[in-house]
Amino acid sequence: MRFQEKIREYSKEEIWNEYCGFLDISVEEFMYIQKRLLLEQIQLFGKCSLGRQIMRGRQPSTVEEFREMVPLTTYDDYAPILMGKHKESLPAEPILWIQTTWEGGLHPLKVAPYTKSMLDTYKHNMMACFMLATSSRRGDFDISVTDHMLYALAPLPYATGILPLLLHDEIDIEFLPSVKEAEAMTFKERNVRGFKLGLRKGIEYFFGLGSVTYYVSKSLSSMQSSGGSLKDKLADASPAMIARLLRAKRRCKKENRELMPKDLFQLKGFMCAGTDNDYYKDDLEELWGLRPMEIFAGTEPTCIGTETWNRDGMYFFPDACFYEFIPQEEMDRNMEDPSYTPRTVLMDEVQAGHLYEIVITVLKGGAFARYRVGDLYRCMGLENKQDQTRLPRFAYVDRVPSVIDIAGFTRITENSIAHAIELSGLKIAGWTAKKEYTSNKRPLFHLYVELDRSALTSCAVSEHILKEHLSVYFKYLDQDYKDLKKILGMDPLEVTILRCGTFDAFAQRFGRPIRRMNPSSQDLTDLLRSDDYITGRRDLYERV
Repeated sequence: MRFQEKIREYSKEEIWNEYCGFLDISVEEFMYIQKRLLLEQIQLFGKCSLGRQIMRGRQPSTVEEFREMVPLTTYDDYAPILMGKHKESLPAEPILWIQTTWEGGLHPLKVAPYTKSMLDTYKHNMMACFMLATSSRRGDFDISVTDHMLYALAPLPYATGILPLLLHDEIDIEFLPSVKEAEAMTFKERNVRGFKLGLRKGIEYFFGLGSVTYYVSKSLSSMQSSGGSLKDKLADASPAMIARLLRAKRRCKKENRELMPKDLFQLKGFMCAGTDNDYYKDDLEELWGLRPMEIFAGTEPTCIGTETWNRDGMYFFPDACFYEFIPQEEMDRNMEDPSYTPRTVLMDEVQAGHLYEIVITVLKGGAFARYRVGDLYRCMGLENKQDQTRLPRFAYVDRVPSVIDIAGFTRITENSIAHAIELSGLKIAGWTAKKEYTSNKRPLFHLYVELDRSALTSCAVSEHILKEHLSVYFKYLDQDYKDLKKILGMDPLEVTILRCGTFDAFAQRFGRPIRRMNPSSQDLTDLLRSDDYITGRRDLYERV
């Protein structure tokens, strides 16, 4: 039975319990579900070559044995089988292959297989997200077959392309523009077409990467404020929308502000995913009059977590993946010593206020076992009196320190930076890179470099020239980096040139080199001090 049929046949309470009942269970019940499903997945692993490879030819019979026998894995462990799409080697038959960025410039893409059972679970949990996005309290939701959703998603084979496919199985929500139409359009064309259709039909849902939803929202504002283009679009607008626009124009003139999407549309549900969402949420709430609800979905893990009506932390779905968590101190020790195997804790062992790197085993025939996705979460609490929940809830923090993710688009690593520098031919003697934020809370990729003395004597090199030169190579190596400029209008690179000898001075003073990727704020401050307060650079100390 489709979701829209359940709306007619069953009470809200019955539907809520079916999709959102996981919010009522205890952590002990959560772990029971987790362990039962993991044991089923272990059996599937034991019957395929990928599973036997990951489990090193052994067959764990308990969760404890599984965690003891199976090493922590990364995509390198799966690449030979998954990149070749050798489905005969997998735990279950894949229905779809989803792709995403692996490591910009060096490994452009990685793929993940989705089984029918995985897709069924994804669909069920996605409907729970839609219900929660429209709710204002427990048991309440507002979803209708007459609703419309603004299309701001990357199409298949990217993960967000699954959403229209799964939603179509459950409810006849209309995408603006239609999925088929949107796939044949550029990003800008989709925005214009979606807005034009929205003026005629209305917009009830909006979902996408936080950075993308912000860009689309600002684009709508600028299009609405444009007299000529807006007049053309109003030719197809409904009388009610024209009346709303005229009232909004008067109100905006009185309040001395630009027209915003909230002046024309009344969203029921607003969801965002990806990185850096905390830096867009306030602006998005101002633009739409509704605070976006954050969910977590990724290519390898599928849809695994959602906030509730209180927008105060995400809860993990118990049936998508088996979750383990690497405590921050263990992660840091592993970064300093790659040969060290960090210990993990389970959902019933996490502590409030602590930072964790998540480790997943995909259930329902998935390919990944004890897989380090590369994401950091902070446990916000072990229960919530407001939500009346007894489960740990989490805030998504960012990618792990070895990766710089800008706005959910690109994943910059030490290897990709080194490759760009090598191709550029620039004589850079030392460098470190850190993800920072502008004064208006937008992410940037800050590269601190020390030039070889011969480069300084042969020609004049400014930070501006260096930035322009390196940007060319980052865009050449990484299509996602190029899309930041093309789609979002962002140029995330900032370059600071340090005095020759700065990196050696730091290493001599502290007995170790500075970490190349995302050094601590204290280490970066100490590096800049090693630069001996170069004239005109004192503002850097304040920024760090």
